[in-house]
Amino acid sequence: MMEKIRTVIVDDEPLARRGIRAYLKDERDVEIIAECSNGREAVSVIEEQAPDLVFLDIQMPELDGFGVLEAINVEPLPSIIFVTAYDKYALRAFEVHALDYLLKPFDSERFTRALERARGQIERRSISDLSHRLQSLIDDLKANQKYAERLVIKSAGRIFFLGVEEIDWIEAADNYVRLHAGHNTHLLRETMNKLESRLDPHQFLRVQRSAIINVRRIKELHTMFRGEYEIVLRDGTRLTSGRGYRDRLQELFGNSF
Repeated sequence: MMEKIRTVIVDDEPLARRGIRAYLKDERDVEIIAECSNGREAVSVIEEQAPDLVFLDIQMPELDGFGVLEAINVEPLPSIIFVTAYDKYALRAFEVHALDYLLKPFDSERFTRALERARGQIERRSISDLSHRLQSLIDDLKANQKYAERLVIKSAGRIFFLGVEEIDWIEAADNYVRLHAGHNTHLLRETMNKLESRLDPHQFLRVQRSAIINVRRIKELHTMFRGEYEIVLRDGTRLTSGRGYRDRLQELFGNSF
């Protein structure tokens, strides 16, 4: 019995989803297991269904295609065919990283080439290489972006955005970080070092190995022995800065203490 390529179509435009479905209609080795109209739904479906292939629209409201890639936590990653309506995205490093894309509007010949390439990836099970190339693409795109303005949070089966300005402080939690925002806390699967690199250093300051603070939430600073400081935040949280982080703290406040 022929093993089916389990496929998910992700696009916020019904006409676009219908077009991809029509092109796949006569592909006997392809089984469409789900269609998603937004990025949040796509993350849930991909993690639950673990498809072999995903047609992934880049331009979607709220959570775009790149956001979906960053949010999903599955191994191995599915083969990805990006779908885009804009040249500026299609030309972005896809060919450099040997990742396929379909530029809307595309014809059956171009679609067939992309599908054949995906088949080859799936047959060779070259998913680890694909994972590396996807991460390299994301890293390249991030290098040309500003600091993060919001973070994608997955909690209790839902996906939502947290504006970084809402964060009071951040603490390490094993393979996660814990974001403290007002009366709420959120877990994010990311390392402290990686998250720190995504945040504006003029707004977020690492004060110890396991803590980053939003400097706009600082209420008081108290000098302590051995060059350390006690930092009091507006919500009453008290943190002690490590000696290794003293210079950065003083620099931020103009060496005024």
